[in-house]
Amino acid sequence: MEDTGRTQEYLTARRAGLVGCTQCGAVHPWAARECRRCGAALASRDETSLQRVWAWLFAGMIAYIPANLYPMLVTNQFGKHHEATIVGGVIELAEHGSWGVAIIVFTASVLIPISKFIAIGYLAVSVRSASAMSGHGRQLLYEIVEFIGRWSMIDVFVVAILSALVQLKFVVTVNPGVAAVSFALSVAFTMLAAQNFDPRLIWDAYEADTH
Repeated sequence: MEDTGRTQEYLTARRAGLVGCTQCGAVHPWAARECRRCGAALASRDETSLQRVWAWLFAGMIAYIPANLYPMLVTNQFGKHHEATIVGGVIELAEHGSWGVAIIVFTASVLIPISKFIAIGYLAVSVRSASAMSGHGRQLLYEIVEFIGRWSMIDVFVVAILSALVQLKFVVTVNPGVAAVSFALSVAFTMLAAQNFDPRLIWDAYEADTH
């Protein structure tokens, strides 16, 4: 780290003329084009990263629309047919006094997916324009998006378990609705969007902001 008076210059691998393999982590000289350890192609930055991020993000947002419009759970009890959407199921749980379960379902099925859409979109925009958030803040936001992605399938898991266990013929049967497939696709697409984001772009943007 060099102190220049007003700003601090941090020595990065890129400034030192080095490039790291994204597959195994081995460090190579800048001119290297192939990892000597695993054979993967080397590149300082993934120039097509943001294109894939936007493509997967839009796909996830499109899939999320039918996930909320169509029923997530289809129940037949004593010959009576009942369909419940995600929000409708949350409201029914709250009306029956199951506030804890309703909050969990609402958080996992509505709050987290929408937050991920906003967070990934913000990261993709912020690395190409000035941002009020610091490089560390953007890195933390990226890690949070990566962490919560694994908990986004709670609704789908619940539907799958109920469909497998609750099959009592005429008495009661539970089957997944169209929204279950759409929701699973939406979660998968947003996870792919997060995984295709090159986090090194965050620090490039931070360096540009500080200068």
